[in-house]
Amino acid sequence: MRDEFVLPIPRDSRRALAGGWLWLGLLALSASGIFSLLLVLSRTPYVQDVIPWIDFFHTALVVHVDLSVLVWFLAFGGVLWSLNSTTRFMKLGWLALGFAGLGAAAMVVAPFIGPGNPLVSNYIPVLQTPLFALALLFFGFGITLLILRSMTAQSRVGQQLEGVGALRFGLNTAAVASAMAVLAFVWSYLALPEFLSGKPYYELLFWGGGHMLQFTYTLLMLVAWLWLASASGVSLPLTPRVVLLLFFLGLVTVFMAPLIYYGHAITSVEHIKLFTWLMRYGGSLATLPLALAILYGLLRSPASPRAQAPLRAALLTSMLLFGLGGVVGFLIQGSNVTIPAHYHGSIVGVTLAFMGLTYDLLPRMGYAHPAMRAAQIQSWVYGGGQLLHVLGLVWSGGYGVQRKVAGTAQALDGVEKIVAMGLMGLGGLIAIIGGLMFLVIVFMAMAKGRRQQTHAPGTIAAQQG
Repeated sequence: MRDEFVLPIPRDSRRALAGGWLWLGLLALSASGIFSLLLVLSRTPYVQDVIPWIDFFHTALVVHVDLSVLVWFLAFGGVLWSLNSTTRFMKLGWLALGFAGLGAAAMVVAPFIGPGNPLVSNYIPVLQTPLFALALLFFGFGITLLILRSMTAQSRVGQQLEGVGALRFGLNTAAVASAMAVLAFVWSYLALPEFLSGKPYYELLFWGGGHMLQFTYTLLMLVAWLWLASASGVSLPLTPRVVLLLFFLGLVTVFMAPLIYYGHAITSVEHIKLFTWLMRYGGSLATLPLALAILYGLLRSPASPRAQAPLRAALLTSMLLFGLGGVVGFLIQGSNVTIPAHYHGSIVGVTLAFMGLTYDLLPRMGYAHPAMRAAQIQSWVYGGGQLLHVLGLVWSGGYGVQRKVAGTAQALDGVEKIVAMGLMGLGGLIAIIGGLMFLVIVFMAMAKGRRQQTHAPGTIAAQQG
């Protein structure tokens, strides 16, 4: 038990707060799925010709990305940070959830209130409307309060380091990376010259902080990998102290960010390149050795029991997609769809880890067990669809198909381009089915758990005991 990397679940208001953040993340994923269907159809050969709302493509892309990455990832961080906290400042925790939820709701509504005027800037794309700006401000303020509480009410790691303590340290490093992201956003806002506007303004505003958020997402994913490995019976060749050291290596490079701001103007080429290099090389310091250790443990471990199979499937597919995204990142040349192939692989790797961890958290947090067989299939459907999606984008990028365009603007003037983008569309549709399966499985388990709590209060306690 000393090396088990699974957090104990509190039985008090912290569990309810974590449940609130989980609901926010799941609802954001649900809304994002609606927009993703539009995105895939509007870029699929032949189908794109009969869609009457292709002009809505970029607006849908903005909302889809913000909901499926920014809101979903940080809301899941809220789940883990709430479970890792003490009972201090609980009102601050609920206030953070309220502001974040209000901001996310405004993001969903904003596209349907007048022209969106979308700007598909990197990391945090935006709609140039007052409501969407207010949505980002509310959500950002809520996340800032969440980070503040997570850093002031965190549980102690402990002097005699165990697996739980190492996991708590990993969550603390993710909170520090998030705080650095907030600092970078504020610094960029204050340093931006007044003459900038439009896409150059938002690109530079979100560049530094966006790169810092990638460290947050990766560190949270590593926590999920360790948890899934332990919960699915994988024997890890790592001691808690080694894991703590790896988390430290995963965090240490974020402290280079202030030096970049001090050393180079925000509008300089050096500022852009240094943050790119920081993420490309600094982000692998912890990820690569930890992934190799988990892979070694997986190869040495016996087949998982049926109850643990969904966790093992989520872990395997997460590692596969995240690793593929990293490899594709080194193939990028120019501005084409190889770039979204890179970040789709990496982002989906994080999402699959969070999906698998959700399956394990549900019964621990008072809900029913998810349908295990369906949950196992879901990881392979979602992961397999995204694999085809990424491969189609990489193939298309080799032929120069441009990113962030739809319809005739894609210039699919050859059989190879059509087949490659067709593979992308097929994979995307399969992935949408996998994402829908996840939501159905989770919502059914949550509804069933609530009915059990209403009609048979002792049932959940028995499940958790």
